[in-house]
Amino acid sequence: MTNHVQLDPVAHRDLRIDIRHAPSLGDDVMVAPTFPEEFRDLQPHYPVVFRVDGDRVQPLALLGLQQGSNLFLDASGWGAHHVPLAIARQPFLIGMSGGSSTIHIDLDHPRARSGEGEPLFLAHGGIAPHLQRIQEILLRLQAGIAALPDFVAALQGHALLEPFTLDIRLDDGQPHRLSGFHIIDEARLRALDGAAIAALHTGGHLEPIYMAIASMSRFRDLIDRMNRRHVRA
Repeated sequence: MTNHVQLDPVAHRDLRIDIRHAPSLGDDVMVAPTFPEEFRDLQPHYPVVFRVDGDRVQPLALLGLQQGSNLFLDASGWGAHHVPLAIARQPFLIGMSGGSSTIHIDLDHPRARSGEGEPLFLAHGGIAPHLQRIQEILLRLQAGIAALPDFVAALQGHALLEPFTLDIRLDDGQPHRLSGFHIIDEARLRALDGAAIAALHTGGHLEPIYMAIASMSRFRDLIDRMNRRHVRA
């Protein structure tokens, strides 16, 4: 259940947001939606893959190798320097009021219901540092979402996405398959002529494409994390 309301400095004056990372706070997820401008921050930590549903394409930061499992969560919190913005913004989202963007909050989210954490407003007026950070995250998300259709159109126009399946055998001998995602087709990219590459560069699409390709090296880390988790289990 969700309970989205517009953030109000009077009604929510005493509200605190739990900024820890834990399964109980909604963080135990396999993927996080993302957008091209975030790929540079993501690629040192997570593989960037794509979910394709007809003409709809959604880039994703891959956090685990099976549903409901985030391999970056442990007893100390989140095991990577960059937390995907789609997770870092919770429980806030962008709303609309009178044609303008506003900050909304899901009051039923566990981060808002724990009763502890960071304040949103200062005691004598003004917004607290955590809300300032949330404002910056939401603005970045809004811009990223707005730019996503052009990026997707470029990928589809050059047929740069290919289905991807990963078959692995864990150290304990257990087989595991990851499927249902797409990645950048590197052979197809290399085959593009100079004019097509120039058009991708001019459109600002070439850098995030290469960031997504570079992120494929992070699959090794995901497998290592899954092996360590199986050993502890």
